[in-house]
Amino acid sequence: MRKLTVLAFACCLSVYAMSQARSLDSALTALHQSGRFNGVVLYAEKGRPVLSKAYGVADYRSGKPLRLQSPFNLASITKQFVCASVLILHDRGKIGLDDKLQQYLPTIPYDKVTIRQLMTHTSGLPEYFDLFMTHRGSNDTLTNAMLVDLLATHHPAPEFEPGTAWNYCNTNYALLASVVEKLSGVTMETFFQQEIARPLGLKNSYFFRLPATVSNPGQVVGFLEENGKRRVADLTVMDGILGDGNLFSSAEDLLKWEQSLYQSKLIKPATLAQAFEPVKISAAGRDSSYPYGFGWFIDKQKEQFSHTGGWTGFVNIILRDVKNQRTLILLSSGSDGTGLGIARNFFNGAGLTVTPTRLINNVWVIDGTGSPARQASVRLAGDKIMAVGNLKPYSGEEIIDGGGKVLAPGFIDTHSHLEGSLDNKPQALAALNQGITTIVAGQDGYANWIDSLESSIKKTPPAINLATYTGHTALREMVMGENDLHRPSTEAELQKMKELLMAEMKKGSLGLSTGLEYDGAWFSTYHEVLELAKVTAGEHGRYMSHLRSEDINLRDAIDEIIRIGREAKIPVQISHLKIGLKDDWGSAPDILAWLQRARLQGIDITADVYPYEFWRSTLKVLFPKTDYNNLASAEFAVNHSFDPAQSVLVAFKPQPEYRGKTLSEVATLRGTSPAHTLMALIAEAEAYRKKNPDSSGVEGIMGKSMTDADVSAFLSWQHANICSDGSDGGHPRGYGSFTRVLGHYVREKKIMSLENAINKMTALAAEQVGIQRRGVIAPGYFADLVLLDPASVKDNATIQNPMALSDGILKVWVNGEPVFADKQATGKYPGKFLKR
Repeated sequence: MRKLTVLAFACCLSVYAMSQARSLDSALTALHQSGRFNGVVLYAEKGRPVLSKAYGVADYRSGKPLRLQSPFNLASITKQFVCASVLILHDRGKIGLDDKLQQYLPTIPYDKVTIRQLMTHTSGLPEYFDLFMTHRGSNDTLTNAMLVDLLATHHPAPEFEPGTAWNYCNTNYALLASVVEKLSGVTMETFFQQEIARPLGLKNSYFFRLPATVSNPGQVVGFLEENGKRRVADLTVMDGILGDGNLFSSAEDLLKWEQSLYQSKLIKPATLAQAFEPVKISAAGRDSSYPYGFGWFIDKQKEQFSHTGGWTGFVNIILRDVKNQRTLILLSSGSDGTGLGIARNFFNGAGLTVTPTRLINNVWVIDGTGSPARQASVRLAGDKIMAVGNLKPYSGEEIIDGGGKVLAPGFIDTHSHLEGSLDNKPQALAALNQGITTIVAGQDGYANWIDSLESSIKKTPPAINLATYTGHTALREMVMGENDLHRPSTEAELQKMKELLMAEMKKGSLGLSTGLEYDGAWFSTYHEVLELAKVTAGEHGRYMSHLRSEDINLRDAIDEIIRIGREAKIPVQISHLKIGLKDDWGSAPDILAWLQRARLQGIDITADVYPYEFWRSTLKVLFPKTDYNNLASAEFAVNHSFDPAQSVLVAFKPQPEYRGKTLSEVATLRGTSPAHTLMALIAEAEAYRKKNPDSSGVEGIMGKSMTDADVSAFLSWQHANICSDGSDGGHPRGYGSFTRVLGHYVREKKIMSLENAINKMTALAAEQVGIQRRGVIAPGYFADLVLLDPASVKDNATIQNPMALSDGILKVWVNGEPVFADKQATGKYPGKFLKR
């Protein structure tokens, strides 16, 4: 009865194993059918294959099918065989694992490095790739002997003191191969065949190096697949070297090899056991360990081990579970590592979800780089773009018909104030209706802290992506107090601001933003701003500024940001570049010439621009000297800074009936001059704030202070990207900036091409704020996309109706998810917080 129970359990286990194997087969089949896997898999339990199957071809050029006997370039899986070679020599008394490397390669200029440290990646030696490419002759192919000579001649600095840290390094194993050759008196190829391959019966395993080795007829050819087309990506000028890679083997041979480790056929058991022990590390008097042995990663000590191998055109993995005697080998040619992830998930009991692909076809692709529109299809996989080109649908693939319209990267709003409404309106229609998929917050010196932003996004995921700068005024408020900002900071306060800024930079802030014209930062000194900019530069961030003046002192303000760029050695960007003084209208070409001169001097100065002749801000900004009760300053404002007859109050809580009226109209109602009215309104707003300290948005004005000629010139500057400076309502720019550019300035005024405009909204915007892998339609970039109709796209938002939705934005995707279609949000919220 006892025997029957055991037998029944074994049968059940076999059925379960087969069921699990079928799930792995299904996943790999789906990947193969969608062009994401070309290779073989072998899953075994107790040495017996449960699943062994080939998917695809050994050589895509001939169509020759793969077999389980097909030899693949193992890449870094080679390392465990090199370690085995060293251990074989160790058992024969020819080498000690703690011997110094110089004992065998005396010209190597690193006298503390040991053999064990090479095997465990704790030597501190630098990678050889850059060393070789720097000193390579035009016809050179790297060899082991050449590497030894390069290290001896150039002595590149070590990464760390031997034995004090772990860092994966291919140099270690190339040198080990040279040691094996020195001690054995034969080549690595010969040693492997004599001591490992033949004793274990490995029939399709061999070392391969250029130019000496003749290709095996069944050898798998590596390739890369780009935009639906395959090209050879196999051996390179690095592949005259052995040790860190270049062992070719089959799945069947690898199983024989892995099973031999249970029996210690080649190496003494006590010696072999060391290969699966974590390496010990000693640094600063403290001992620790790292989960890597001799050519094996230790996934779970004494139970599970693995190693991956990737080289041009090959992605592989071997996993062994010694507790349950399970083995999984996956070898693949091609550049897609999705199959490797599936294999690891299967082995670890995780889900085997295969992300389906989708094909957007029948579109004109404007890819964001400024290149001309081209007819193409775009394939998405998950949140990324997989391919762009003349693509054929896969079996069962979802196809999205673009209707012959333009597909562009999702627009990036480099100066936005929409983040404040995302908790209540996560669908972000203000952005999506004009094709914006990413907003950059923290502008004008005001910002939420990153921890707070990430917490909000986690609690209420938005439909769009969000990145942020760290606000200068926010730093001042935190350190100096909200009611004590009308003075320069002390050195002690500045030091605290630096520390806060550094912390935010390390959390992923894009850089430092200032609003020097505003009350909270007006009294800051140039020294204060410069010192904070230097902290930002040290973390490779950027500086963006609402200048100290956009009107009477505009030239001094531009000079200040140029000086900051020069002295802090940091990229600097002018927020919403404009000319806000009537006397200077028409001088945009002069300012742009000045900025170009600065760029020629090595200062990376750029700008963003919104496409309107009026701004929205507080009444106080009309007083550059903050003397709000000075009639002369008020007279100057209404006569030189803005046009009161075209400037509209959009908020005034002390007298709500003033909302929607121009300043001139309010002056007529009150029976006073526009200048007296301006001063009075500021005083009344301040009184209201004191009585209602928790009230926000007490007053605001749309100030007409620019000309279309200047706006057009700034929009056209090659180093200016598009922004909105908008929020959810108020100024029409919040809902219409990007569509206004595409409709009014591109289609109607023709100040630039559609391709140029989209570049300014995407790739250039990403570049100028430091956002990675967005803003271009290309493989590997995130799938933020907008489908638009260039013939009908236009803004509809006005001062009277600032939240009117745009026309011509047909569909929007964020991180591969459709978030907007037919002027409606889809209810999906895939937005992410983007870190520098």
